[in-house]
This record gives sequence, C-alpha cells and structure tokens, in this order.
Amino acid sequence: MQIRTKIASAVTVLALVALSGCAVTRGQETTGAYVDDTAITTAVKGRYVGNKEVDATAISVETLNGTVMLSGFAKNQTERTTAEDIAMKTKGVKSVKNAIVVRP
Repeated sequence: MQIRTKIASAVTVLALVALSGCAVTRGQETTGAYVDDTAITTAVKGRYVGNKEVDATAISVETLNGTVMLSGFAKNQTERTTAEDIAMKTKGVKSVKNAIVVRP
C-alpha cells in the first residue's frame, strides 16, 4: 500500500515538473500560454493541409505568445501570401512573421 502511494506521488511530481518545464523552456509565462500556442500552431497547419494552394509539408509553423512564425519554401509569391493570410485569419493569432522563401 505504501509503495503504491509513493509511486503515485512520484508520477504526480514528474507530471507537474514536465508541464511547467515546457513553459519555461519556451520562454513563456504560463503553461496555459504554451497550450494556446500549440493549439494555434495545430490550427494553422490544419488549415494548410485543407488548402490546395499551400504545400503544408514545405512550410514550418511556430507560435510564441500568439505570434506565428512561418518559414520554409513556397513555389511562388501567391503561395507565400496565401500562407500568411491563412495564418493571420486563424483564431488566436496576434501577428504573423513571414520568413517563407520563394524558390526561383
């Protein structure tokens, strides 16, 4: 019985450390902010997959405090602009930094 209690306590402590560690590693103030940013990133990537004009596999999306950073390669300027527009129209996005390079 005591072993079960110790194991349960250890697992709880590890879970709390892991969750708070994620937020600190990313430089954010709270775990909630980390979760919000992850949801934004997932939403943007999902919208790319559903759009025929954007190659979701060629564009990387990262989010920090509601600011989305786009990087990778686009086939043309239209794809680059479309990717930025999609990101900007995603719920929770405060701003978009577009570092997508158009391949010659």
